[in-house]
Amino acid sequence: MPDPTPSAAAEPASQLSRQELQAQIVQALQAVLPPESLLWAAEQTAPYECDGLTAYRQRPLAVALPVSDEQVQAALQACHRLGVPVVARGAGTGLSGGAMPHERGVTLSLARLNRILKIDPLARTAVVQCGVRNLAISEAAAAHGLYYAPDPSSQIACTIGGNVAENAGGVHCLKYGLTVHNVLKVKGFTAAGEPVEFGSAALDAPGYELLALVTGSEGMLAVTTEVTVKLLPRPRLARCIMASFADVRQAGDAVAAVIAAGIIPAGMEMMDKPMTAAVEDFVHAGYDLDAAAILLVESDGTPKEVQEEIARLSQVLTASGATNIAASQSEAERLRFWSGRKNAFPASGRISPDYMCMDSTIPRKRLADILLAIQRMERTYGLRCCNVFHAGDGNLHPLILFDANDPDQLRRCELFGADILETSVAMGGTVTGEHGVGVEKLNSMCVQFSAAENEQMFGIKRAFDPDGLLNPGKLIPTQHRCIEYGKQLVRGGRLPFAELERF
Repeated sequence: MPDPTPSAAAEPASQLSRQELQAQIVQALQAVLPPESLLWAAEQTAPYECDGLTAYRQRPLAVALPVSDEQVQAALQACHRLGVPVVARGAGTGLSGGAMPHERGVTLSLARLNRILKIDPLARTAVVQCGVRNLAISEAAAAHGLYYAPDPSSQIACTIGGNVAENAGGVHCLKYGLTVHNVLKVKGFTAAGEPVEFGSAALDAPGYELLALVTGSEGMLAVTTEVTVKLLPRPRLARCIMASFADVRQAGDAVAAVIAAGIIPAGMEMMDKPMTAAVEDFVHAGYDLDAAAILLVESDGTPKEVQEEIARLSQVLTASGATNIAASQSEAERLRFWSGRKNAFPASGRISPDYMCMDSTIPRKRLADILLAIQRMERTYGLRCCNVFHAGDGNLHPLILFDANDPDQLRRCELFGADILETSVAMGGTVTGEHGVGVEKLNSMCVQFSAAENEQMFGIKRAFDPDGLLNPGKLIPTQHRCIEYGKQLVRGGRLPFAELERF
């Protein structure tokens, strides 16, 4: 493959054509990366044009694939000298466009940093590179009777670096917490290639608590290369209850009743009738297809603890109106109950050309309200929606079904999704739970936060990345964008004109 003709390095990147800028970038990265770690031809960069949100695509000028911290640092320094944006990418399983490339930038693929550096069974920690798959941590720790608790549905493929960027959760986050609760230390580099470290292997770290700040920052503040995670002893026993409800409000109220009874299950998931029909046809998990909604509630611990908790859960769910309750009697049956929930996304892909998975969070007591609101939205936008929730912590994952080949369906899908997010805010929730904001939810961030609040977030980014080179155009909307979106809401009748000033 012939090298592109280099341009004068002194000329500002903003004044160069795309081809000229690409030539500069390739020349700079060729000096610090081996040939097999740099891609720039169109056919090579095409696989990197989007993450799991395939509705939005953009090809980068180049893709860097470093194999060491030193190569990551050198690539960042080269891009920083040129003033070129950098978008870090893990496995590309994100669902909000957070890893979508910048059209005049470099995608920094970290998938080759995939070594487990150390497992300490006494301290119950693992030190891993950012490209290690989530599930691989538990597989490596299993020999010591330990595991890593956060388990997003994509755990077979998603990487720990991406989990840190999005603060991923999973079906067991109710009892064991999100990524932020299970990470001790994060190491990496700033946009300028300066080494940084957040947190500590000890119980506390000196100075400001920045670990929680960088976790969930979507690659806007630093590039993660190494993570120290907590490991937990694997429970001696786990059992799962599958409870059917004839009414979605009863199912939603049952979730609140379980928590009110002082029970914190290992996991508590909710699926509506369209979702259970889709997954049952796919994996044959034994779901009740007549139920308006089903709950999957798991208990883990010692055999005695599990027996007592399953009995208490059954009492609460029966009192809440469950029409049928089945408790797993073997590990194989427990895994079968969960197989449907774990395969909700691929099951939806079987019944629709495309789907857009939304992600918002509401108070648990409003679960039924949001489900009924989504049913009304289906009629408004003329699109179907299957619903699966991390019911225990109120994290919603509605899957809007559409055909991306039809521009009008994509338009209606975007409006449908924004309506779900902004209705969640109106119900006292947030526009995201674990998938991040990326490019997908920028407009809805204008509804969640004021102009002053967004400016404060920009201030934090400037403190870490004064030149704005890491993942620009994501997560935080500009004031101009918010004003324009506010006008759009007014024109659509979704916002009173008097409230436009808050944008």
